[in-house]
Amino acid sequence: MGAVLAFIFFLLLSWGLRTGGDWNLLDETVVEITTPFQSFIYWSVGGLKRFWHHYFYLVGAHDENLSLKKENEDLRRELGIHRELISGCERIEELTAFRKALDQPTIPASVTGVDPSGLFKSIIIDKGKNKGVGLDMAVISARGAVGRVVSVSPNYAKVLLIIDQNSSVDCFVQRSRERGMVKGFSEKECRLDYVPAAGDIIVEDMVVTSGLDGIFPKGIPIGRVSAIEESESGLFMNIRIKPEVSFSSIEEVLVVLGGGARSSTPE
Repeated sequence: MGAVLAFIFFLLLSWGLRTGGDWNLLDETVVEITTPFQSFIYWSVGGLKRFWHHYFYLVGAHDENLSLKKENEDLRRELGIHRELISGCERIEELTAFRKALDQPTIPASVTGVDPSGLFKSIIIDKGKNKGVGLDMAVISARGAVGRVVSVSPNYAKVLLIIDQNSSVDCFVQRSRERGMVKGFSEKECRLDYVPAAGDIIVEDMVVTSGLDGIFPKGIPIGRVSAIEESESGLFMNIRIKPEVSFSSIEEVLVVLGGGARSSTPE
């Protein structure tokens, strides 16, 4: 009923407007009654239109956001893969250049794991007897001495790292030629033993292999002197060395063939 009355009022109002004359009493009454109702309908319809427009905009924005997020994740994953490939290529190039500079035959190997027993600081490499790897062969990287082979199977070998307390490497100080013995001490340090208290050695001196132990070639970097203290006996110095090789992140190595106590002939 109310809708019918409103329709009639609108008709009356429209008729009055079409005549172009001044509003009479009936016109004024219709305007006063219908205008608030008309305003309510106008703003309601407008609000509903804005609501639906905003809703569909949000739905579209949400879908677009999900699509962009997925695309971003895909790009990040691809970037990570590319960075890993570049890093691997750089390490291989560095190792290849170092290999060419050596005057001894070597074979590249990848680190496949660590000693499962946890009793020794050692790694497992993917080359063994079938590739000519034998006991006590030196294992090095582009940065320096890594360790020596202590166990070998047809396709794998275990390498005792120079940071293990059972490891010892004959060496000398590159600058002064002072000789000593590098032994494992901790995860990040070695100690340099048997350097006389009057020896010429300072912090940051580079310590390299001497080649006299029959395992490591001469001149392979071991590490830099990080601390020097006087010993209680007064005969030798207590010297700490920071290895050149980062053993927590090593991935590729070189096995020096031909040395060691026993070598294997490749099958």
